[in-house]
Amino acid sequence: MNKGIVYRSTGSWYLVKDSQGFFYSCRIKGKFRIQGIKSTNPIAVGDQVEFDLVEEGSEMLGIITEIGPRENYLVRKSVNLSKQIHIIASNIDQAFLLITLNNPPTSFTFIDRFLITTEAYQIPAVLLFNKMDTYSDEEKVEVSRMQSVYESIGYACYQISSFNKKDVRLIGELMENKSSMFTGHSGVGKSTLLNTISPGLNLKTKVISEQHQQGQHTTTYAEMFDLEGNARIIDTPGIKGFGVVDIASEELGNYFPEFLKVKQECKFNNCLHLDEPRCAVKNGVDDESIPTSRYKSYVQLLEDDTPYRN
Repeated sequence: MNKGIVYRSTGSWYLVKDSQGFFYSCRIKGKFRIQGIKSTNPIAVGDQVEFDLVEEGSEMLGIITEIGPRENYLVRKSVNLSKQIHIIASNIDQAFLLITLNNPPTSFTFIDRFLITTEAYQIPAVLLFNKMDTYSDEEKVEVSRMQSVYESIGYACYQISSFNKKDVRLIGELMENKSSMFTGHSGVGKSTLLNTISPGLNLKTKVISEQHQQGQHTTTYAEMFDLEGNARIIDTPGIKGFGVVDIASEELGNYFPEFLKVKQECKFNNCLHLDEPRCAVKNGVDDESIPTSRYKSYVQLLEDDTPYRN
């Protein structure tokens, strides 16, 4: 029996790295469903698995027989089966969101949607305010204002430039001995940052993206790569596909840590923090202990036709 970690998932075949550092193409033994999870894919990138080796022709292939417990996982809704989910990746140590003030702009709501997802799936989040070398003094003040909102809640935040060696070294240190996911709008500088951290990644990233563009508009597959310092990066589909599936309206506020701190002081146990009297969350917005931008995001997410509605 061999043990390993799934590095690539393409639907029916999985690339698994064993404890010795060797990679094997593996498939699943028969029908494989994880109890309690209705997903279109039974195994995801980051899963710890057990597999048997079999000889087929001139190569050794693996047959996955067991999957280990997951610390966490990230999902998207299945494209074809609305009642099912697709697990993008599992056992994620941290998720980095790259944020830019402009080119492209990153909104508070976009950041908050990402943070709700990481809160719901218990993945530590790190916010990277990128391209600091391109901003005017006024724009830097605006970035610092955004940063202070999230630092006041307790999120780790950093102002960085992909062309600053000290910043790149810092991110590299944060990634040591961890599986990290990076995401953000297209154009925020994710590839530039990662290729600066690990120059050898460039070719792989290009090949993967070209591969995925052939015959399909959106990739639902993730892939993991090894970097220096025993670091691993999980390359994922765009964040638009991420989400929390079937969160009830009354539960949404639980994924805003600053709401959760005061919700027991609300008059009603099922307070939605909208029009109810003696609402501790709205009082917090009024006295500025809760950021207005966060409350606006919450209301917008409740009003949107999203899985956050009942």
